[in-house]
Amino acid sequence: MPSYANRYISSLTRETYALILAGGRGSRLHELTDWRAKPAVYFGGKHRIIDFPLSNCINSGIRRVGIATQYKSHSLIRHVNRAWGHFKKELGESVEILPASQRYGDDWYCGTADAVFQNMDIIRHELPKYVMILSGDHVYRMDYGGLLAKHVETGADMTVCCLEVPCEEAANTFGVMTVDESKRVRRFDEKPATPSSIPGKPGTCLASMGNYVFNTEFLFEQLKKDAATEGSGRDFGHDIIPAIIEEHNVFAYPFRDPNYQGQPYWRDVGTLDSFWEANMELVMPEPQLDLYDPTWPIWTYQEQLPPAKFIFDNEDRRGMAVDSTVSGGCIISGSLVRKSLLFSNVHIHSYCQIEESVILPGAKVQRNCKIKRAIIDRSCEIPEGLEIGYDHKADLDNGFRVSNKGIVLVTRDMLTELNKKLKQQEHANKRLA
Repeated sequence: MPSYANRYISSLTRETYALILAGGRGSRLHELTDWRAKPAVYFGGKHRIIDFPLSNCINSGIRRVGIATQYKSHSLIRHVNRAWGHFKKELGESVEILPASQRYGDDWYCGTADAVFQNMDIIRHELPKYVMILSGDHVYRMDYGGLLAKHVETGADMTVCCLEVPCEEAANTFGVMTVDESKRVRRFDEKPATPSSIPGKPGTCLASMGNYVFNTEFLFEQLKKDAATEGSGRDFGHDIIPAIIEEHNVFAYPFRDPNYQGQPYWRDVGTLDSFWEANMELVMPEPQLDLYDPTWPIWTYQEQLPPAKFIFDNEDRRGMAVDSTVSGGCIISGSLVRKSLLFSNVHIHSYCQIEESVILPGAKVQRNCKIKRAIIDRSCEIPEGLEIGYDHKADLDNGFRVSNKGIVLVTRDMLTELNKKLKQQEHANKRLA
């Protein structure tokens, strides 16, 4: 028989509506988000970032989910429809797209709180007792059942999900909660230079993950007040939380991984360097983020693809991958792939060397290429003999982007411009000849 605790939590999840905020541009990812919103960015060999909060919801038993979209949302909407469109409304479950539709005025979503405010009528129609607001652009695994249970047990009006991080790591980076011994929030500071420590844990602070639980009617009251407040930024961190902590019960909930003693896995893959690093972590022998755990699957849309294929076993060319993750549909033809992550349908032609690189779906690498510490965007075709990541001056001259830590980003538009440049040089050389 199911335990009382399990029945209690499952009752809470059934009474919860989750709204995932997925309208972010992700400008620090530069050209990687020129044509897609950050939550639609590929991650982990076969997933998109949005799959992680969605899978957390479904695995936690929360099956009424809305996704607020805005910036360049076509690929995100297409992915969600393909991967998550099978839920049955008549069974009390749904994953719905909520694009900015000017339901309460002439503006698009003007902030995180405004994105929820503009969908209040849709949320109210679901009649939830609790509303969970989730960021759509972070990678982590979390059972939201414990968060909901703690929210109810503390009698909170709002609960803020937090990470325990070193103060020096949070400085100028995270919104930080100042709490008392009971974890009640007494102050909120947005990206403070000197974060306040947790009582009894000097040097450690509570950094907001951008995930919140509200009692539904309380949330609606605060959103209406905020919408009527002149000069508000319509943001939960900047406006809602500071306005309510004095008179209402706002509690912090530290996120912990029951299977891991250290800091739980949570990544904001918002820069090229952090995106590359998080993907590289997955090719380690025992990564902290275990995508192979059958008890907590990360659901996504999957094409029907053949297995990965490695061909040629000669001394001068051998198709092989070492310490790497290679997805379905890939062909490694007489080349070496080392410490890299290949998404689906990547084709590496002969005599290439790929090291410490993330190659997105459908990319093709022609013969005699060398690629190191790079991100190759979807459907790129790397011309024969090109070297990437070995000479950053040459990378910049070729029109590629080089990050602060030396990661090279290559996109189709960059390759188109490079091809034009090479043809112009070829014509100029012919004229001189």
